[in-house]
Amino acid sequence: MNLNGRHFLKLLDYSPEEIQYLLDLAAELKAKKKAGVPHDGFRGKNIALIFEKTSTRTRCAFEVAARDLGMGVTYLDPSGSQIGKKESIADTARVLGRMFDGIEYRGFGQEIVEELARYAGVPVWNGLTNEFHPTQILADFLTIQEHFGRLKGINFVYMGDARYNMGNSLMVGCAKMGVNFTACAPKAYFPSRELIEQCQAIAAESGAVLRFCEDPMEATKHADVIYTDVWVSMGEPVEVWEERINALSPYQVNQALMNNAGPQCRFMHCLPAFHDHKTTVGREMGERFGRDSMEVSDQVFEGPQSIVFDEAENRMHTIKAVMAATL
Repeated sequence: MNLNGRHFLKLLDYSPEEIQYLLDLAAELKAKKKAGVPHDGFRGKNIALIFEKTSTRTRCAFEVAARDLGMGVTYLDPSGSQIGKKESIADTARVLGRMFDGIEYRGFGQEIVEELARYAGVPVWNGLTNEFHPTQILADFLTIQEHFGRLKGINFVYMGDARYNMGNSLMVGCAKMGVNFTACAPKAYFPSRELIEQCQAIAAESGAVLRFCEDPMEATKHADVIYTDVWVSMGEPVEVWEERINALSPYQVNQALMNNAGPQCRFMHCLPAFHDHKTTVGREMGERFGRDSMEVSDQVFEGPQSIVFDEAENRMHTIKAVMAATL
């Protein structure tokens, strides 16, 4: 499998075989790291990380993975880059492409990372856009493989707002890899009809079953994985909370849903999670709306079926595989 020089912008661009190759490579690199086996064969390479939206896991995953591979890293935070402000995206791409061997972008519209890729001349990796979050899905799938021994045939349920990057990317990934995908939310929170139709065509080839359900108990019956994300995305105004809480409260992942799924079920979350009042936003929103947790109860998040920290660690191993494969 040769992915040298490829961009990693969305999973729609990759075949199931290529996705599985990246997962296998991530597992191999993870085993080497755990065993203390050096894998720093990329000395002399340098990468740029453009973060228009900050992140703990994505930044740390890229930086540690790059250093493990022997590469240098330059981090550009929202104030450290003039992309789209004083310098066009195309010009930024052409400048950075002359200095770096790869570029990561985390920010807003998918069209931005696509334009970076068009002009950079080096591999560009999507660390998150409004529409897609492909590196997260690789981490999720590696985690599922580790706990269940397979992907194909797993019953996967996404609870909550499925209109944006996580719902979109999980649906695409599941359709590609033969994972049965259920989006459980009010109908207005389902992915776009266009993307659903695209994924249904993919699922017809892989054998995956895609479902869209408004009843949490029906959706989670026999689920192997129940997955959720924060109800309000980074950068959205506080006023959005009331609308989302009113709409999505019935879709909180709690112990009743986990029990409904069965003891085999595992809980996953891409983090950060508002499962208690130990964050500024969690406390403020919890007190304002009289809730002790938002998208997941603390009992589930801290419970024995939760594998969220395995998943968080795997961000680094799968991102390392993407960089190693494309460079």
